[in-house]
Amino acid sequence: MEINVAIFEDNKLIREALQTIINGTSGFRCTGTFANVNQVEADVLFSKPDVVLMDIEMPGRSGIEATKIIKAKFPDIKVLIQTVFNDNDKIFNALCAGASGYILKTDSPMKQLQALEEVFNGGASMSSAIAHKVLQFFVRQNVILVQPQETDFNLSAREKEILSLMVDGNNYRNIADKAFISYETVRTHIKHIYKKLHVASRSEAIMKAKQQGLL
Repeated sequence: MEINVAIFEDNKLIREALQTIINGTSGFRCTGTFANVNQVEADVLFSKPDVVLMDIEMPGRSGIEATKIIKAKFPDIKVLIQTVFNDNDKIFNALCAGASGYILKTDSPMKQLQALEEVFNGGASMSSAIAHKVLQFFVRQNVILVQPQETDFNLSAREKEILSLMVDGNNYRNIADKAFISYETVRTHIKHIYKKLHVASRSEAIMKAKQQGLL
């Protein structure tokens, strides 16, 4: 199964580099690249992506406005916001608009591909820098983050094996190869892991596994 990705990025060099990385990686396919979001609805209809990689700062209509349109018209399509900015207003405006994740352009190509795969599979991907900003927001709003009482999350031996492979930085396909199971079986196991750990992303699962000493 290929993950179809549409890129909205006004910088031509970055747009072409992202297209090359995506098309050069097994399991990914770039179905369209666009320099602005002024005709985002038509562009999405044309490119038929599973995930949209969206620059937040675009000429004319912003990436946040475009995200709202995409989620209203195409609710099944995931949107991953990518930007050089990491200020709180832009982060929360993007997430409130319906974005499934938010990464920085300074993140490595491997992290960008992992983020695309994460949101495609229903997770909520954030770089460590963005996750730190989110935590700061909750602290400033006096939201108390309580650790769960339980320490036994009833992970099966196979789920612990897959979680360990995630901690080691493996993507879904590498996990499938190393665990000798199919890609779809990996997806199913990871969904079960997220549910049992009460998390929504790879980074949260890894953090919880380390905090709770699950491995």
